[in-house]
Amino acid sequence: MSKTAEAFGIQEALKQLGVKEINEGTSTGSHHFSNGDLIESYSPVDGKLIGKVKATTQEDYNKMMQTATAAFTEWKTKPAPLRGEVVRQFGEKLREKKEALGKLVSYEMGKSYQEGLGEVQEMIDICDFAVGLSRQLHGLTMHSERPGHRMYEQYHPLGVVGIISAFNFPVAVWAWNTALAWICGDVCVWKPSEKAPICGIACQNIAAEVFKENGLPEGICNLINGDYKVGEMMTKDTRVPLVSATGSTRMGKIVAQEVAGRLGKSLLELGGNNAIIVTPDADIKMTVIGAVFGAVGTAGQRCTSTRRLIIHESMYDTVKDAIVKAYGQLRIGNPLDENNHVGPIIDKDAVKMYENALEQVVAEGGNIIVEGGVLSGEGYESGCYVKPAIAEAKPNYKIVQHETFAPILYLLKYSGDVHNALAIQNNVAQGLSSAIMTNNLREAEAFLSVQGSDCGIANVNIGTSGAEIGGAFGGEKETGGGRESGSDAWKVYMRRQTNTINYTTELPLAQGIKFDL
Repeated sequence: MSKTAEAFGIQEALKQLGVKEINEGTSTGSHHFSNGDLIESYSPVDGKLIGKVKATTQEDYNKMMQTATAAFTEWKTKPAPLRGEVVRQFGEKLREKKEALGKLVSYEMGKSYQEGLGEVQEMIDICDFAVGLSRQLHGLTMHSERPGHRMYEQYHPLGVVGIISAFNFPVAVWAWNTALAWICGDVCVWKPSEKAPICGIACQNIAAEVFKENGLPEGICNLINGDYKVGEMMTKDTRVPLVSATGSTRMGKIVAQEVAGRLGKSLLELGGNNAIIVTPDADIKMTVIGAVFGAVGTAGQRCTSTRRLIIHESMYDTVKDAIVKAYGQLRIGNPLDENNHVGPIIDKDAVKMYENALEQVVAEGGNIIVEGGVLSGEGYESGCYVKPAIAEAKPNYKIVQHETFAPILYLLKYSGDVHNALAIQNNVAQGLSSAIMTNNLREAEAFLSVQGSDCGIANVNIGTSGAEIGGAFGGEKETGGGRESGSDAWKVYMRRQTNTINYTTELPLAQGIKFDL
């Protein structure tokens, strides 16, 4: 363990999370089905090896599925409020281990410690939401056209839910899916990102502890590890009726085609190319806060990160100067140090994509007004620390149309009314998050109207980044169209059944058809 890890208590955090023998490369978790090749996890914070996790083989996967399907036969029969009680206990465990898990998230993924704690809080929040929902899995009742008949709809568990999560939110997005799937009566199989596998083991240990304490089957929560080949085991498996996948658009298209080919269901949360529209009636201070946090939070590695700032020509220079000034105050460094604003990006492959994007925007005619670059020297030994950059660009640049998972913000200028800005915003393949900064009611309503933002999330006077548990999270177009977390997102984890009951001694047929025997 490195000096950085020791200084910030990572070893103690791992101990609290039940992750043992981390230095020997034999990390395992309860109900963790993996006996294949070793996957090494390096921290982008200091470049040091955190530990090694064994990948899941096909044989491991088959054993796991036997355990999971057997557990489902018992778990689905438990009343939903009882399942909610188990999720409540899971949330309590997360509260107890919030600091330890938050540190691990920060160290393994590279986001700030505050954001790591925030991610664990999202897990706690979705557990609270799911507990209440466990008593509200309502169907509908309706009148039959036939006398003496009653009709209603109800929802039943799907079965084994497969979850593929991304490195940027190594624990929260899994919990969004898992907490809802559990209260719906499903069991889960989780493949965390191979770039953050230790976080997966920690969460698995916490969940396994809760299920053991309640005398429940071990297969309700299952963990598999590995690259895309391990994910394919789930996408091709007819025993997995739903695959929820978070990641790149490229990955999502592969998952969607594979799952659809066997007539399964997929829930996709994919790329974003999110914009904030800044109108002449915008509050400059609020605009700067929303844009800067949206662009540099998690080092630009959120699916909701702000990539484009679409500014009215009358405000352009004022907003540009304010944003540039704010960037000059950013502190880049160890994310476990709460004095820093920006930590590293995930690995050196991501660094290359960042550098290529900056080269491309210049090649297309853009003007870099806040210089980027890779930091080196003391504190930056991992080679994963980069400077948040700002470039003036035009909407039709190829690189502006593309999502680069790094802290690069493009400034775009518009003229005329808000509909011109909306045309720029909507003219990308992605459709996740969007925002407008304005004190003009007509502009705000136009932004939210059917002719306004085409994204799944549309905010007024807040940025693009982040989401509340109570609302359904997701986007349109190449973002995938899925919805997770709040509202009625629970329905995707269940199958709907229409029921008709005849409480008479006769059997009248619909539409007056006669069939006498």
